[in-house]
Amino acid sequence: MSQEHPFAPYVRILGKGKQGSRSLNREEARDAMGMILDDQVEPEQLGAFMMLLRVKEEEPQELAGFAEAVRERYSAPQDLTADLDWSCYSGKKRRHPWFLLVALCLAENGYRIFMHGARGHTPSRLYSEDMLSMFGLTTCDDWRQVAEQLQQRNFAYMSIDQLCAPLGEIIQLRSIMGLRSPVHTLCRILNPLDSECSIAGVFHPPYGPMRQKAAQILGMQRNLIIKGDGGEAEAKPDGESTLQWIIAGEASEEEWPRIVERRFLNEKALDPAALIKLWRGESDHPYGEKAIVSTLALALKLLRGGDDSDTQRLHQAEQMWQQRNRSAY
Repeated sequence: MSQEHPFAPYVRILGKGKQGSRSLNREEARDAMGMILDDQVEPEQLGAFMMLLRVKEEEPQELAGFAEAVRERYSAPQDLTADLDWSCYSGKKRRHPWFLLVALCLAENGYRIFMHGARGHTPSRLYSEDMLSMFGLTTCDDWRQVAEQLQQRNFAYMSIDQLCAPLGEIIQLRSIMGLRSPVHTLCRILNPLDSECSIAGVFHPPYGPMRQKAAQILGMQRNLIIKGDGGEAEAKPDGESTLQWIIAGEASEEEWPRIVERRFLNEKALDPAALIKLWRGESDHPYGEKAIVSTLALALKLLRGGDDSDTQRLHQAEQMWQQRNRSAY
């Protein structure tokens, strides 16, 4: 009789029926993800494990354990820092990725922004990684390049394929499985540079509190999750956006109000060049400008703290956006 595979117990924990199955604890999750990252799991086990988690829905302690396993194996240099960790893994389908202009505006004003994400796993979406070349930016292949770009531009982007190749490979299994896996959620809470502030988007409402609790377990001090447009960290100017905050380690939730009364129609086609044209002031985009200002106000609240009102934050964001260097890109 063949000996049981070391990873089999973790599949069994999740899949032992309605009465016998349970969630992984934090240590079990860390060990299981460690085996996955170390290529000690059979393909059949990986598929079963990920889909059982998907059906059950991952728990905060599982996500925290997964993240710890990634950090142990793919850690950045300790002296490499950023002010804001910005994860972007969904891509945009009905709207442009205006949040990229928010990140670049913050970088121009002295904030060091580290962005990481994935691309190509869902057809007909625009990903921030695809927009970088228009701004003369490139993806970073290693932490040395991240350090150089943060030093030169206060902005650096790294694909999950370089940040943690095994996770990048699992993300690309979406077209095979027909479903996203918990890795999509995991990547959003990695915060590889251990930045004090981090921001991410969420599409399905229950995932916001789940990721908020996981971030607390991991000790994040200032974190913002936005249920806004298309699953990315971008506020909707013509609708309310749900916000899950962690400030000084304490969790809270609020609704961020719309800043325009009328609803904007979805665009029939997305032209990537719209981003660079808007930055340069070569064209107007009423929805894009309002989305930028609203999202920028939230980012400033996360980064600066303080007791300024929402109206004051929006005014600060409007000023920062209008004073951008239109010839920078």
